[in-house]
Amino acid sequence: MGEVPPLVARLEAEARRVETPCGKGNMAWRLWGEGPPLVLLHGGAGSWRHWARNIGALARGRLVLAADLPGLGDSDLPPPPTTPEGVTQVLSAGLDALLGPGTRFDLMGFSFGAVLSGGLAALRDRDLRSLTLVGAGGLGLPRPPVVLEKIRDKQGEERAAAHRANLARLMLADPARIDATALAIQSWNSDHTRINSRSFMPATWLRDTLPGVTAPLNVIYGERDAIAYPQLESRFALIRGIRPDARCRAIPGAGHWVAYEAADAFNRAAAEMLPPGAG
Repeated sequence: MGEVPPLVARLEAEARRVETPCGKGNMAWRLWGEGPPLVLLHGGAGSWRHWARNIGALARGRLVLAADLPGLGDSDLPPPPTTPEGVTQVLSAGLDALLGPGTRFDLMGFSFGAVLSGGLAALRDRDLRSLTLVGAGGLGLPRPPVVLEKIRDKQGEERAAAHRANLARLMLADPARIDATALAIQSWNSDHTRINSRSFMPATWLRDTLPGVTAPLNVIYGERDAIAYPQLESRFALIRGIRPDARCRAIPGAGHWVAYEAADAFNRAAAEMLPPGAG
């Protein structure tokens, strides 16, 4: 799992890497394409690599900006104390530096990134063309317990087996879809995680921030998402209670990491739900 998968290597080579201030260091962003900006926020213990199977499709006619969130991937830790408000401010300042104040953009977040997106969207509502939440928690609803294997005390085949087990328990509904690229992404992300997103994120953060968002709202889950199944409809109902106009979609057979496991279906859904790009 030490080798960089060809897909990730190609995307890395094609990206324009830019850094913005974050705590005592910097936050890493990768940019692809041209057109209306689309900002991507990955999941907890993740990196921009969570979007590896989507960037090519999303960047057609758009400028895609994929963050490594503070304390994750190639980004340094946020300024202390770590709070969702503080991380949101780092993101907002970074977008001003990259796009210029007042530039309108679309925002898409996955899992932890979806929860953070609620606060960022409320803060930047006047600049937002749309908000898309993917596999979102932070709604204050019960979630099935998922026990994950510990990684850091394992090496070699034992470590690879633990990564595979965690992908099967939390991220992908069909273990047969856990390929070498998914394992390599999971391994790299785990090795570069220096912050526990759940330790500082309130359980109702997304539910509490969504009322401040007036931009068009899209919601996507995998039908078999481990944090929602079998109560997915209760999540859609709660979101529609806040935003009756929200467009909600479940992608059949897919798990939590729906954008990877069912990339073609996800990319089609995103194309239908997002405002059009350029050209």
